[in-house]
Amino acid sequence: MTIAITPSGQACGARVTGVDLTRPLAPETIADIRAAWLDHHVLAFPDQRMSDDDLERFTGYFGGFGDDPFIKPIPGRKHIIAVKRRADETAPLFAENWHSDWSFQARPPAGTCLFGLTIPPVGGNTDFANQHAALDAMPDTLRARIEGKMAIHSARGGYAPSGMYGTRDAGRSMDIRSGEEALATQTHPIIRKHPETGREGLFGCAGYIIGIEDMDDAEALPLLYELVQWQGSEPFRYSHQWEANTLVMWDNRSVLHRATGGYDGHDRLLHRTTIAAWDG
Repeated sequence: MTIAITPSGQACGARVTGVDLTRPLAPETIADIRAAWLDHHVLAFPDQRMSDDDLERFTGYFGGFGDDPFIKPIPGRKHIIAVKRRADETAPLFAENWHSDWSFQARPPAGTCLFGLTIPPVGGNTDFANQHAALDAMPDTLRARIEGKMAIHSARGGYAPSGMYGTRDAGRSMDIRSGEEALATQTHPIIRKHPETGREGLFGCAGYIIGIEDMDDAEALPLLYELVQWQGSEPFRYSHQWEANTLVMWDNRSVLHRATGGYDGHDRLLHRTTIAAWDG
């Protein structure tokens, strides 16, 4: 099987054709996909009429399943969550701020797979920001302020009972379960090397990052705000326009992502799996 890789022409991302993800993949095909994933950071596989079994099998090729806290899996599955929104839903958009999935974990996931089932005719793009490119282009003065610094990550802003998706969140179709465990913290370097490629990049951003170790909030919070403005700058972005039956996989170690709206009055449903941290 020969796959074709077509770069997006933006800061990251590529379209992959010539492969059928509804069938088991040969080791050499998996190796080709992994190489493209590490190179382009975001891969889109169009025209894949995948079942949930297919989605789980594909995820397993790249490291097994990561732990998805706070969101209940779909019935009958342990590792698939539904990212959904009803046509009449008025709750704030889910995941509309830049983030790397579950960066508050001690071993954050290597990647995420998202499969489009019900796709609105307008809106709903997923934006990605290449964090290797963001670091490469960063002014020396800004880099000097974050060099060697450890960021403090936490899920509290989203998933604590007092958070955005906590006890006051109502009318949401996604099955989110907030909890006190979201108050926990975890540190990670702001600048870190990709565990497979060794390439340096920025990791995480404001949202899951609540502070910087050994730095007062009065200094850290303005720095984090300045940093996230840089991280999501237009030159580092790829905006993915969804089509039904498309699988998108992205590398949480290399990119940030965010949801966008613009599809009020339309249902939207995607199934998501998480690729576990890579141990080599």
